[in-house]
Amino acid sequence: MPNLSSDLSSIINERLNNLTASKIRAFDQKVSNIPGIIKLTIGEPDLATPDHVKEAAIRDIQANDSHYAPQAGKPELLEAISNYLERSINVHYDPTSEICVTVGATGALNDIFMTLLNPGDKILVPTPVWALYFQLIKMTGAIPVQVDTKKDGFILTPEHLRHVLNGRGKGAKAIILTDPSNPTGRVYPADTLKALAEVIKEYKIFSVTDEIYAELVYGKAQHHSLSEYIPNRNILISGLSKAYAMTGWRLGYIAAPKQIMKSIRKINSFLVTSVTDNVQIAAVEALNNGQNDPKEARKIYEARLTFMQSGLEKLGFEMATPQGAFYIFAKIPEKYGTDDEQFAFELAQKAKVGVTPGRYFGKGGEGYVRLSYASSTEQLKESLHRISNFVNNL
Repeated sequence: MPNLSSDLSSIINERLNNLTASKIRAFDQKVSNIPGIIKLTIGEPDLATPDHVKEAAIRDIQANDSHYAPQAGKPELLEAISNYLERSINVHYDPTSEICVTVGATGALNDIFMTLLNPGDKILVPTPVWALYFQLIKMTGAIPVQVDTKKDGFILTPEHLRHVLNGRGKGAKAIILTDPSNPTGRVYPADTLKALAEVIKEYKIFSVTDEIYAELVYGKAQHHSLSEYIPNRNILISGLSKAYAMTGWRLGYIAAPKQIMKSIRKINSFLVTSVTDNVQIAAVEALNNGQNDPKEARKIYEARLTFMQSGLEKLGFEMATPQGAFYIFAKIPEKYGTDDEQFAFELAQKAKVGVTPGRYFGKGGEGYVRLSYASSTEQLKESLHRISNFVNNL
């Protein structure tokens, strides 16, 4: 087994020294070794990719579609994405110049951050949020400015945004917004987005919206996009991972004005050349012929949310009402103060239920834990039973 030459070990990219591995994944791996544990840690749908989507990919493989695809995406998929966005948010993106297919939403984030950010640039990140944002931003040499939204029920208000832009976020180049939210499950009301759009216009910054959970919204809540109000400023990210249970297929996309999309497509081509052929054809099938698939998934997740939220509230857990995605962000019992790591680890060891400490999602997350209800109903029932016994025996 070769060891790296000692005269080379100090000359790698220095920015990597400032990055940390995913604490969410590390904690999940740590508790995975506990016998009999039920894991509610990772945002992984337990549902299967719809059969008609899988069959489309199989047919494409059998048809020997195995050569380089166009770098921005197959024309039929770009058209399907354009049609989907027009149906869902009533905004038209030209498939020939305003959409790019990526390797998952993570690939989309990389493309955008590398396009927008120079070393030293600031980008506002409302928290709690999916923590990978911080590391991807730091890889560019830019600075993520965390904006704690806890006091406003985990929704960034226009007043708070303006305050940050006049203070420690002054000179920021962009803001990234996750809607629906991971980890809180919160959904931005249309009037709030419209007011945020006015502030963004006033301060002349980019907005980036991660809308990967757009199809998973429950009750009376409705998904809206900043692209409805500032399409000339917003860069939209989405994909098929969550709504179609296609996390492993790695299919995401970006929609944005053609002037910035030209650079995004260039970066994407450098990073991945092109996205896998049969995955793109499966996505075409999902978007064109699978409009009912997310509706079926929504029914299942909403029933699970109702069950888990009701059960946790009866046990004394507090939370800002989750309305989308498949997460509950719950305040831990008073005994633990804000030590969500200790609570999560003891819950895993003693009750054999794995949840994710809230501090891993940035400022405002301390004292909370994230529970994913993208698990079977049977597992959720058992996990709630175990949590109940744990809390009652504190």
